Amino acid sequence: MSFSSDEVNFLVFRYLQESGYLHSAYLFGVESHISSTNINGSMVPPAALLQIIQKGLQYTEAEISIGDGGSERVVESLSLIDSVMPEVVDMRKKQVAEAERNRRGGGRMKPEAHNGGEDDHSNHHQAVAMDAESSGGGGGGGYFPANRVTVLRGHESEVFICAWNPKTDLLASGSGDSTARIWDATDLASAGEAKKQLVLKHCISKGGLDVPSNKDVTSLDWNCDGNRLATGSYDGFARLWSTDGTLLCTLGQHKGPIFALKWNKAGTCVLSAGVDKTTIIWDAISGQAQQQFSFHTAPALDVDWKDNETFASCSTDQSIQVCRLGSDSPIKTFRGHSNEVNAIKWDPRGQLLASCSDDMTLKLWSVDRGSLVHDFKAHQKEIYTIKWSPTGYNTRNPNANLYLASASFDATVRLWDVEAGACAQVFCNHREPVYSVAFSPCGRYLASGSFDKCVHIWSIESGTLVHKYQGTGGIFEVCWNSTGDRVGASAADGTVVILDLRMM
Repeated sequence: MSFSSDEVNFLVFRYLQESGYLHSAYLFGVESHISSTNINGSMVPPAALLQIIQKGLQYTEAEISIGDGGSERVVESLSLIDSVMPEVVDMRKKQVAEAERNRRGGGRMKPEAHNGGEDDHSNHHQAVAMDAESSGGGGGGGYFPANRVTVLRGHESEVFICAWNPKTDLLASGSGDSTARIWDATDLASAGEAKKQLVLKHCISKGGLDVPSNKDVTSLDWNCDGNRLATGSYDGFARLWSTDGTLLCTLGQHKGPIFALKWNKAGTCVLSAGVDKTTIIWDAISGQAQQQFSFHTAPALDVDWKDNETFASCSTDQSIQVCRLGSDSPIKTFRGHSNEVNAIKWDPRGQLLASCSDDMTLKLWSVDRGSLVHDFKAHQKEIYTIKWSPTGYNTRNPNANLYLASASFDATVRLWDVEAGACAQVFCNHREPVYSVAFSPCGRYLASGSFDKCVHIWSIESGTLVHKYQGTGGIFEVCWNSTGDRVGASAADGTVVILDLRMM
């Protein structure tokens, strides 16, 4: 077996993507000229780099454990760091040889080996305790039965994002295979398949021909009426589609990948953020850029509308800008994060702006006061995204508090009581970074998706784990349909999953 530097670079690039480091992946891809290689990314399986490393470790372990007569002896697993340290490998070989001599000579076990047995015994108890914890969830949520799970296949690479149509059960997904797809789940067949899937191919013009862009589709959003889908791609273009898969227009003023896009509340404009440090408001009818904002000094990572003309944006420059259509300067600039700001979200009333960052903090800002309202510092690693509880919940229950949920690489989800200014719940059953959270439309439940391949559904009132799903790939995104009886999830292994909560 041989490999080229281009192949190594591609595996590292794909690993960064799969781990959620999309911005680092982009920069690495540019510097290593990934786009100029002839590697077919759709043929590379998920987690390829990790699989190759693991096979290398297994080979090294086998090399250590093969006896003089060719028989294989069990050897304790090597760590990745151990495997590149010759003195550690030599020590393991000596331990295996000594154990072989003891076995042949009928010698007594050395005290160290006996102690190792005690460690194994304690590890067994620890494993049992962890299994009990994972099955309990603070309330004993059960796994989704197979007849309540639909796995949609068709994408040829990671599925980074998914979103339900606000009016009907159409589920959109965006993937590293340079396509978005619309899955018709209005009447799932008994075989567990969507009635149809529309493939939205993201192409660029070369020599007068439309060819696949070979770039990731990493952002998408439905308009309020559910008759238009906007997608953003690493090829630098945003696109507007109809529900039948027709490409309506291409929005092409960014210079480089688009990281986020959102429709305004009226459905008249689309807002996008890109690596070129700018945000753009597009007219949804003509496809023309109405205004481009260049107030950030580094890539813009996320955007969110306050109303139909005012929005906020955040960036790796650690700042948050509040801007308005027609204004030549920001309305407000918020600074206070000490690392890149990953996501921003306006509260349902448009009064508070929440932001989360790689600095492990979650902050709430007031535009009216122009100041920081809360600074939450409980997470132990980067906070990837945040979501507010819906207004409908508070309308139906005036006594219900306004909550904010945060998903972190520390494998936890936290629920924050904004009025009290404190953490109300900590959901800690995930084992890997949590990439997505979403409130049900009624506000009573919270779904979370993690790279441990699990989707968890929690009760807000009791803090218990109500349902859980174990998939086959790390979960990038979770979302609820408009009626709150289905959860969609997109995964790193190319699958899209629909979990059916009806009658559960």
